[in-house]
Amino acid sequence: MSFIHQMIHKKQKNVIPGFGLSMGITITMLSLVVLIPLGSVLIVLGNYTFAQVWQMVTSSQALASYRVTLSTSFVASIVNVVFGILLAWILTRYRFPGRRILDGLIELPFAMPTAVSGLALTVLYSENGWIGAILTRMGIDIAFTPSGITMALIFIGIPFVVRSIQPVIEELHPQYEEAASILGASKTRIFFQVVLPEMLPAVITGFGLAFARSIGEFGSVVFIAGNIPYETQVTSLIIMNHLDQFNFLGATSIALVMIIFSFLVLFGLNVLQAKVHKMAREA
Repeated sequence: MSFIHQMIHKKQKNVIPGFGLSMGITITMLSLVVLIPLGSVLIVLGNYTFAQVWQMVTSSQALASYRVTLSTSFVASIVNVVFGILLAWILTRYRFPGRRILDGLIELPFAMPTAVSGLALTVLYSENGWIGAILTRMGIDIAFTPSGITMALIFIGIPFVVRSIQPVIEELHPQYEEAASILGASKTRIFFQVVLPEMLPAVITGFGLAFARSIGEFGSVVFIAGNIPYETQVTSLIIMNHLDQFNFLGATSIALVMIIFSFLVLFGLNVLQAKVHKMAREA
């Protein structure tokens, strides 16, 4: 049998021939687009001592920016997961007038320049804006607060969650839900025990993509954040401030911290997603 398997394996042809050529092109593009730019950060930091780098990444202003960035990004990603599941479900399972328009609007943050979206949100939620004026009279401030940053991150992150979950719901046949309903399961139990386990890997992917995008977001938060140190100054803004002041040590040091953190977050989510897939296969 092993001889037959070897013969079959030899006869199989890949759609893209030439493993060596394909791998070489892939590694070259990966190096030019990802590895070399990231390596340049380490090259710049090689001109400074560890004490200098450590002083920059642990300064009180930098630590405050980490807190603002991570907290607002996490809250925005959680909100995006909740509403992303709802939007993906509505767009997939229901037919109503304007559904295709709504489906297209989901991708609008991809096409719109982030600075434009940030400016629009600032005008809308400022003290004199249409919504901001109403909220201000109620004692609620959105612009130039962490809430405004969260609002901007929700806007730019929602497409990642919806587009990750939508294909899974499309492949999930309603017969599974009907069978569970016939067996006496409630709607809540059907969702948490039938629907959600199937969506969970896609939910994790959407959360990871939205969270990673939010961590490094600049354009949509530059206006609505107000760049107030220790209050609304996110990490991307403090990096830009250092660059404006020609403080390359500060900019590259903090950038390296965010690169490492983003990698750890994405790596951890990939590990979690693999475990979820494994548990689903064993179930």
